Amino acid sequence: MSSPASFVFDDQPVIRPRPSRTLLSAPARAAFGRLLGRLIRVGSLTVVLPSGEPLTAGDGSADEVRIRLRDHRTVWRIALYPGLAFGEAWMDGDVVLERGTLWDLMDLIGRNLSLRPPPRRGRVARLLRRIEQANDRIAARRNVAHHYDLSLDLYRRFLDADLQYSCAYFERPDMSLDEAQAAKKRHLAAKLLLEPGHSVLDIGCGWGGLAMTLAEDAGARVTGITLSDEQLAVAQSRARERGLADRVEFRRQDYRDVEGTFDRIISVGMFEHVGVPNYQAYFDTVARLLTDDGVAVIHAIGQNHVSVSNQPWVGKYIFPGGYTPALSEILPAIERAGLWVTDIEILRLHYAETLKAWRARFEQNRAGIAALYDERFCRMWEFYLCISEVAFRHRGCMVFQIQLSKRVDAVPLTRDYITTAETTA
Repeated sequence: MSSPASFVFDDQPVIRPRPSRTLLSAPARAAFGRLLGRLIRVGSLTVVLPSGEPLTAGDGSADEVRIRLRDHRTVWRIALYPGLAFGEAWMDGDVVLERGTLWDLMDLIGRNLSLRPPPRRGRVARLLRRIEQANDRIAARRNVAHHYDLSLDLYRRFLDADLQYSCAYFERPDMSLDEAQAAKKRHLAAKLLLEPGHSVLDIGCGWGGLAMTLAEDAGARVTGITLSDEQLAVAQSRARERGLADRVEFRRQDYRDVEGTFDRIISVGMFEHVGVPNYQAYFDTVARLLTDDGVAVIHAIGQNHVSVSNQPWVGKYIFPGGYTPALSEILPAIERAGLWVTDIEILRLHYAETLKAWRARFEQNRAGIAALYDERFCRMWEFYLCISEVAFRHRGCMVFQIQLSKRVDAVPLTRDYITTAETTA
């Protein structure tokens, strides 16, 4: 998975104070209150300043969320750079909840920001994107290690049994997380039109669950690639334990370095790490590796608008080098690669429900996770899971599944085959 780039805060300062000041002047305090009022139009938010003075905003249409800022330094930091500083203040315990939960707070902010148009980014932001998202082989490996080389025990405590770290597919609202993740794998396999003996490349294979499912259920021969040492070791061990080592091979390899051709290519939750400057190289690689009658399916987080850059807190602490694109940023590269777009499906709130389930499991296992890491780490991940869910519910994020081929007749003319394959699996 990669987190959405849209976030509950835009990167515009709330006020432009002089950072050397340790206390809020009366004009600055008044400006902070006015702008807080412009941000929060619906619901009810109270921010208690370090002096004890409460600032209130909203129309009172929902239960009050009340937070306290511990010191004036926290107020200044948030005022100067809210997109980074608010998350850091939460991690450090400098934002204290007095009424409501973290989810209540982030949902309130997200609902209000959904009433505003996405911010426009200028040329400087676009230039910075090329630097931040260059993601050459060295940077890509470093960025992956930052997130995916964490302890497997962490991920086991909030993911499903098969360690699917991507959007589940809720065919029914009452599905459990494990059922919805199994449904996601069936859905993707149906779009691949797999036959026994097909060769499959899994770009960004994670801990190997999807690759092993395709080998077991469809009789495919699967090559899974990852840049994570931890994921590679776990995937190889799981394949041996399930007796699949002769049908599933896992490698630590960059997608740009893969050789040969494959009947099918699948990529789930990896494209968000590619970076806009590399989109052409990515789809050129897919075209090069795909057989003439082959089919590829790319499953990734996207947005309904162009945001240009990663959200600063997410980029620093969670997914450095990541970005969630709009379809308008992807399709030109696909066209230039000479590939047919044979199907596009948009999954809107499926990831919001997935993240809600992860949040609940994380909370249930919080004490064990704190023992693995520490309190600050737990607060960081709680913040990450909350803002990601908010992005899908209020900030224009979704998941797209794009089916690609080289030939116009590589897949059936209607989509009936997807449902048929899922129901007979």
